Amino acid sequence: MTANLSRRSMLALGAGAGLSLAHTGLVMAKAPMLGAPAPQFYRFKLGASECTIVTDGALSLGEPSASFKGLTKEVVGKMLTDNFLPSDNVLLEQNVLVVNTGDKVMLFDTGLGVSKAFGPTTGQLVANLKGAGIQPEQIDAIVLSHAHIDHLGGIAGADGVSLFPNAQIYLQQIDFDFWTDEGKLGGPLKAFVEHARLNLMKSRERIVFFKDGQEFLPGVTAIAAPGHTVGHTIFMIASGKETLCYIGDLSHHPVLLFEKPLTEFAYDTDPKQAAQTRVKMLDMLVANKTAFLAYHFPWPGIGHAVKAGEGYHFIASPMKITL
Repeated sequence: MTANLSRRSMLALGAGAGLSLAHTGLVMAKAPMLGAPAPQFYRFKLGASECTIVTDGALSLGEPSASFKGLTKEVVGKMLTDNFLPSDNVLLEQNVLVVNTGDKVMLFDTGLGVSKAFGPTTGQLVANLKGAGIQPEQIDAIVLSHAHIDHLGGIAGADGVSLFPNAQIYLQQIDFDFWTDEGKLGGPLKAFVEHARLNLMKSRERIVFFKDGQEFLPGVTAIAAPGHTVGHTIFMIASGKETLCYIGDLSHHPVLLFEKPLTEFAYDTDPKQAAQTRVKMLDMLVANKTAFLAYHFPWPGIGHAVKAGEGYHFIASPMKITL
């Protein structure tokens, strides 16, 4: 008899011998489906610091050509489907970064909080922080890339009282002034201004304004990147010999705004300035081979940019299983 028996031959032999699972005493294993995702945090080391990314939940932008200006619906659709992404609805992640230096715990942006302006799946920040073993009272600093609704919305509850009782809040003053201006409550920015005031005004005495080029927290240096908002800022985060750039909303999408970086985005305060800033900053990251974290890129949002034709290509960094 040959030693190389096929599965079909083995089954035939078993049947011929009158064997069955019941006769062997083996029981088919089964278990209920769990119906829950994996823990929604990712932890890694940056030099001597411990970093954790938690999600506030994905937000929906809807049909993409309404948000990404200057591209036809057909071009946008092809760019997305060529990258195995749906063409009828753009979903953006909200990758919230926590950096623990051992002496200070810093939270970079905070999600949408109580607002459901972009769908029902957001507002998960506090629950996911706790799931990652981080309590809100342990946060010393909240660093805001800008004062848009989906970046400062998780600072406070519906009553405007901070959910992070021990945290100072850091942002550019020009963005604070713009988005808390009561004079804009009667215009198209009303919802954004209301949300900024809800999350910032009761914590006004704890707000610290940083300047372009300033290392305002240990290892954290601000770099002005205006256009998306007047005070939009990216941050170089250094620990030991390692550096990570947190780019906030420098690019909302790893395909549409990378392959065609001069594309204008509907939520930019100054779309043309934002596009020029995106090219300038991405060129810097490419030249220095600096890893970055993008707030809205697919989870967990860490990777590198490389030049590709008229634009760039995003290369996601492998997730590390051990610290």
